Amino acid sequence: MTETIGDIVIAPRVLEVITGIAATKVEGVYSLNNKAVTDSISKTTLSRGVYLTTSGEDKVTADIYLQLQYGVNVPAVSIEVQRAVKSAVYDMAEVEISDVNVHVVGIVPEKTPKPDMTALFDEDFLND
Repeated sequence: MTETIGDIVIAPRVLEVITGIAATKVEGVYSLNNKAVTDSISKTTLSRGVYLTTSGEDKVTADIYLQLQYGVNVPAVSIEVQRAVKSAVYDMAEVEISDVNVHVVGIVPEKTPKPDMTALFDEDFLND
C-alpha cells in the first residue's frame, strides 16, 4: 500500500534539460539550435532548441530544433531522437511526452568539431 504524503512538482526547465541531453546523445546529432535568433539573446528563453508545450488534457509536446552531422541518415536519426527523448523523460521524471517533433535546421560539415555538452546547458550538475 502506498501513501500519498504530498505533491511532486517538476519544473519545466528540468524536462527541457532532460530532453536536450537525450537528443544530443543520439549518434549523428551535432547540436541543438534555437528556433529564432532572438531566443539566443533572450533572458527568458533558456531552452537551447527545446520547446515544450502542454495541452489542456495534460499532454506534453516537445519541439526540438537541431543540427545533424554530415552523412547521417536524417529520418533514422530523427526517429532515434524521438525514441531517446520519450524514454529519457519518462524514465527520469515519469512524464509521458505525447509528441516529439524534430526540426532539422541544418547539416554541419564533416570536419567541424562537436560542441562540448557544458556549452549547451549552463547547468552545474553536468560537471559531476
